[in-house]
Amino acid sequence: MKPGKPVTATTGPGGQAPVDELLTDIRTVIERARQQAITAVNASQTYMYWRIGQRIHTELLGGERAAYGAQIVATLSRQLVQEYGRGFTEKNLRRMVQFAQAFPDEQIVATLWRQLSWSHFRELLPLTKPFQRDFYAEMCRIEGWSVRTLRERIDAMLYERTALSKQPDALIQQELATLRSKGEIAPKLVLKDPYLLDFLGLTDRFLERDLEDAILRELESFLLELGAGFSFVARQKRIQIDGDDFYIDLLFYNRKLKRLVVVELKQGNFKPEYKGQMELYLRWLAKFETEADENPPLGIILCAGKNNEQIELLELDGSGIHVAEYLTVLPPPDVLHRKLHEAIETARARIEAKEGDAGQGETV
Repeated sequence: MKPGKPVTATTGPGGQAPVDELLTDIRTVIERARQQAITAVNASQTYMYWRIGQRIHTELLGGERAAYGAQIVATLSRQLVQEYGRGFTEKNLRRMVQFAQAFPDEQIVATLWRQLSWSHFRELLPLTKPFQRDFYAEMCRIEGWSVRTLRERIDAMLYERTALSKQPDALIQQELATLRSKGEIAPKLVLKDPYLLDFLGLTDRFLERDLEDAILRELESFLLELGAGFSFVARQKRIQIDGDDFYIDLLFYNRKLKRLVVVELKQGNFKPEYKGQMELYLRWLAKFETEADENPPLGIILCAGKNNEQIELLELDGSGIHVAEYLTVLPPPDVLHRKLHEAIETARARIEAKEGDAGQGETV
């Protein structure tokens, strides 16, 4: 071969030139190595920021030295910026301190920073409630949310709409600990109230069939609103019992929960008879559709309005039935925020009162 003559790849047995095949393999190796390097750099950077924040907080901003420490952070920042660049401004140093305060357990942070970047943590830092922050951090880790997705979940008040947020603190802590240690997502982490269906574009007046049609048209958005791990199975699934036909509005499967999920759509307020209808569907599915390695099916009754006292007396949670409102038109963010927090406090008060009554009954 004369100097300067280009290499001509010959075709191999599989129909692909050996050089092309080799080039494809090498590209894969390079891209994988680059991604691993980026991940390692991000993890090292996040750990460095945590260590810096923890050291400043412990050495300078804690206890009797707090006033002294606050004065010298600016001096410390000027020196670090001069030596290492703009990443160590006073504002950033204080953010690192906030990071160490928000996540004081180094072992937990070490688990998180393998999947979460510093940009993820920056989105979490403004959250002032520990359970709220832990929920988003763990779900972000397990689900692999991007920074944008995390921001959208926080803006949509995902945690405040979960069934988990309405439980007593002890149960929330237990569920989050299980999520952290085993990566198991419980139904209370997935089920919501209310469901935000403004993307359906429905007006004030519509029929249940209109709601169902709109959901099917916007199925991808509806699946995102339902939560992690949902996939569509059937619409108007026919089941036959004693020669009578019944139709399940929407049937989904959740791979995280490993169970079928029935969604029944109701135009008006919740009615007690909806419980019997849903229980019939769930028991039929448990008997004829559930695989050996799956959990019992769940039911979600979506209503335009709820009657909380009726729902509480019917003890629907024990039946695997979740009742939730849906909102086709969103109220102003401050109104939604206030309503959700009122619902959380009301639900917690009822649960704690119920537990207190049960405890008194046991001691009598």
